[in-house]
Amino acid sequence: MSSILTVTMPKWGLSMQEGKVNLWLKEVGDTIAPGEEIVEVESEKISGAVEAAVTGVLRRQVAQPDEVLPVGALLGVIADADVADDLIDDLIARFQAEFVPPTDDEADAGPQTQTVQVNGRQLRYLKRGEGGTPLLLIHGFGGDLNNWLFNHEALAASRAVYAIDLPGHGASTKVTGAASLDDLADAVSGFMDAVGIASADVVGHSMGGGVCLALTRRAPQKVKSLTLIASAGLGSDINGAYIDGFVAGNTRNALKPLLAQLFSDAGLVTRQLIDDMLKYKRLEGVDEALATLAGGLFPGGRQSALLADVAAASGKPVLVIWGENDRIIPVAHASAIPSARVVVLPAQGHMVQMESASEVNKLIGEFTS
Repeated sequence: MSSILTVTMPKWGLSMQEGKVNLWLKEVGDTIAPGEEIVEVESEKISGAVEAAVTGVLRRQVAQPDEVLPVGALLGVIADADVADDLIDDLIARFQAEFVPPTDDEADAGPQTQTVQVNGRQLRYLKRGEGGTPLLLIHGFGGDLNNWLFNHEALAASRAVYAIDLPGHGASTKVTGAASLDDLADAVSGFMDAVGIASADVVGHSMGGGVCLALTRRAPQKVKSLTLIASAGLGSDINGAYIDGFVAGNTRNALKPLLAQLFSDAGLVTRQLIDDMLKYKRLEGVDEALATLAGGLFPGGRQSALLADVAAASGKPVLVIWGENDRIIPVAHASAIPSARVVVLPAQGHMVQMESASEVNKLIGEFTS
């Protein structure tokens, strides 16, 4: 049977209400395979690509570049080549007549962040999905659970997936005295106890990868597998100027060029992304928390904790993912664990889980299934 698929404005993150169409990456008449990028959309936080879920032909581009549309609005139509044009036109007319943008209450009806107390600290987390072996997402230095906004929902299709704000980050307790990967790993271990996770597949980005390695050393029974994305802890080299600049930066002009180093496409650094980072940096206690952590983890612009041998000795399955053009931690570190499966994604930067989300999601899904 021939099929027709509507392509709609996605909802990336909890706060997204609308998005702007930047440009179409496929032309009408192009054959499209699952996972291929169709159209680039910009939310208030970041730009990203909407991907195809099925095989077919792009038959209509309904939304036009620079058009701002609510979440759920019709962007385009994919259909088999033998589907009649009048059927597609009827579908578009019916969709447009029946579509009602979500109200604020409806938009807030999905998963919401929660908090839990761990050793006197409040940790914020977001859970999506149910069942299966839990999967835990751990962000990097200066990040938060929103670093996984292109990954969280996709990975939670058939399992419970938790993203957390580490101490000193996001909406978690700011001044904690944490100065090592072990300190952060103990917080993660306590979080797992608090929410009833006995063992999980752990995924860490950058500093979060180092936290995963430290957790494996301190509580190996809690780790089923390790996915390390542009991970700290695998070599001593790091972009110390970025770390120092990020800790000190408290203006738009200071942060914008720093954040651009995280991506292969600097255009992904939107005004809202910078504004959100400024708001975080100006919260009471953030400067102290980041300076303490940076002083312990990256003294003199070098990584103090080298944990590749932990992964090798643990016997745990390890997947290493890196962007070829990472400007924060050298891609050469990807080969530090001989037993690991290593995937280097061409032309990608440090935030590879955002810039190449579909490929990273596929890799993690297959590795942890």
